[in-house]
Amino acid sequence: MNKLFLFLQLLIVSQLQAQQKPLYNDKFPDAVQVLNFGTFHMGYTPDANTVEFDEHNKKNQEDVHEIAKMIAKFKPTIIIVEDVPENNHLVQKAYQDYLNNPKMKFEHPSEIELLAFELGRLSKATRIYGIDHQMGYNYMIGSQVKGKVNDDSYEKYFAMVEREEKKLNYDNLSLLDKLKVTNHPQYLDFLLNVNADILTYVSTEGNFEGADEATKYYHRNIRMFSNLNQIELKTDDRVFILMGASHTAFFNDFMKRSPRYKLVDPFLYLK
Repeated sequence: MNKLFLFLQLLIVSQLQAQQKPLYNDKFPDAVQVLNFGTFHMGYTPDANTVEFDEHNKKNQEDVHEIAKMIAKFKPTIIIVEDVPENNHLVQKAYQDYLNNPKMKFEHPSEIELLAFELGRLSKATRIYGIDHQMGYNYMIGSQVKGKVNDDSYEKYFAMVEREEKKLNYDNLSLLDKLKVTNHPQYLDFLLNVNADILTYVSTEGNFEGADEATKYYHRNIRMFSNLNQIELKTDDRVFILMGASHTAFFNDFMKRSPRYKLVDPFLYLK
């Protein structure tokens, strides 16, 4: 009886594994390796939600540089940041100035100057590009639409998130642990939801107020992805992308399906 039970268990496991086995190869053989890394904005940001972080504090800057040392083991050849392509000449000049003088002071440093520049210096990356595309949208629409229908899930979701965030004690975590939370797959899914998908529960009868706002954020991110795809890459390039984590969440989805890119797990380097 026990042998029969064990045999049935093994049969079920093998069937499940067979179901999960890829049906076909969906990546180019020379797919470019990408480390897609999410962060909070370390300097000024117009975003509604911010993380308390003094970008001028020496200890904070040292902590960021320690993160850069960890990620430098990936050896990126190209750095991608959250800035518009129209500013590429300014970003590249500032980066070159930093390479010439790593002790230089920035008046308003952000994660670009603090993390991306230092990572690029350590890995000897010579190319840095911005891929942002600015588009406005109202992710607070859920609290503004009157006469909503089917909004129970929307309200319950935010109440649940608030409870769970308190358990994380995020504000008291070290920088490394904050970034581990930020890049956790479940947290990235949360960012997709809170910035877009959950808005589909916000509507008045016969209308799509929330869905239309969510579409704008999808629109912005897919345009950013298009900006990335316009950058010339060689098969031996290794790309590091540094953006606000909601964009990271979208890009993970895009890149999982893209034949051109092969995602690298950031937790291989966040030791």
